[in-house]
Amino acid sequence: MSADWLKPYMPRSLYARAALILVLPVVVVLLVVGIAFLQKHLEDVTEQMTRAASREVLLVVGVMEGAETQQEALAAARPDLKALSMTASFLGINEEPMIGQRRWYDFIAPRVEADLRALLPDIEGVALPSGQEARLYINTDLGLLQLKFDRRRLSPAAPHQLIVTMVFFAVVMTTISFLYMRNQLRPITRLAEAAQAFGRGRVVPYSPGGAIEVRAAGSAFLDMRARIERQMEQRTMMLSGVSHDLRTPLTRLKLGLSMLPEDEAAPLKQDVDEMQLLLDSFLEFSQGTTEGSPETVEPIALIEQIVKDACRAGHEVALVSVEGEGTIALRPTAMRRAVENLIGNAVRYGERADISLSITPKSMRIRVEDDGPGIPPEQRSEAIKPFSRLDPARNQNRGSGVGLGLAIVSDIARAHGGVLRLSKSERLGGLCADIIIGR
Repeated sequence: MSADWLKPYMPRSLYARAALILVLPVVVVLLVVGIAFLQKHLEDVTEQMTRAASREVLLVVGVMEGAETQQEALAAARPDLKALSMTASFLGINEEPMIGQRRWYDFIAPRVEADLRALLPDIEGVALPSGQEARLYINTDLGLLQLKFDRRRLSPAAPHQLIVTMVFFAVVMTTISFLYMRNQLRPITRLAEAAQAFGRGRVVPYSPGGAIEVRAAGSAFLDMRARIERQMEQRTMMLSGVSHDLRTPLTRLKLGLSMLPEDEAAPLKQDVDEMQLLLDSFLEFSQGTTEGSPETVEPIALIEQIVKDACRAGHEVALVSVEGEGTIALRPTAMRRAVENLIGNAVRYGERADISLSITPKSMRIRVEDDGPGIPPEQRSEAIKPFSRLDPARNQNRGSGVGLGLAIVSDIARAHGGVLRLSKSERLGGLCADIIIGR
């Protein structure tokens, strides 16, 4: 049978699930043992004891029958009362039975009273005020008879002690289990925090600990993190080296072209400029997210400064909306490059760019919209790949670039634990690019 209906009601965290695994069996065992003890053992013993006590009460009442006065009845029953360890007295005409209230934890008292009323049809009331005394009120021909005797003759002494003992030790052992479980889950939590921080571009100190399996997972994570860092470093060094080494021959070409006539050198200079642009893009892509370490910054101030710089450069850029406030850990230089790339694409393929910022307790969203031709939905995943140029979808009159702009933005977003999403702008009708980063 499928248990999918139960999943929404189950806890999501590992600690809560482990706690449920610990608590649920203990509660079930307590309920099963408690119910079985009360119904099978305690009730049977109580029934036998109340039956024996009822016979003794009927014996005393039978001895009093035939007496003409209350004093004669008490005198006739005195030997039996002494033998049975009971005391008897008649209530006055205006005297009411003193029933009182039972103890709240005396859960066997209702059963005792029910058995006595079933076995003694003339009983008027049952008083069980404590664990040492029981009072029965019997209707007789001479008046209301009060019998006092030891409560322990009606039910086992302090039957609640077993339940209290069970619950007490269950709580103690469960608490000890919780403490041990917390110590065992703490290394897993530290591993999850280290992995989450690395996914967001931050490297936090971490050393494997806990059980053997957790230590193995922690060591594997450290090896993986080291391999990824080496790979990123090698990529950066390789692209940086290639881009740097090619600058020297480009410089020589520019010097050589400067000596040629202008009409002959113009096409060649255009090729050299395109190669220079290509190398600059390679160098920018190779730098990626390696610039600086995460810092706690105010996104509003960062975006406002980027917009001001873009306006000074002569672009039509505006910050149209800001929602929420707060700080977030970012690499300011890398994030500035990502937003500037989106603004550059927007004003390159359109006329204007609108920027909006939304900050919530869980995430931050930077949105850049333009009024250009946009990108078809089926080509948006291809657009963020390196060296991908979607010429049919964009305005070629302004150049097609080298296909690294959106790739750089996507790389920076992933390094911050976020994502770059492309869609159609509802405001301007062009492309809408969202950088979404978790806080």
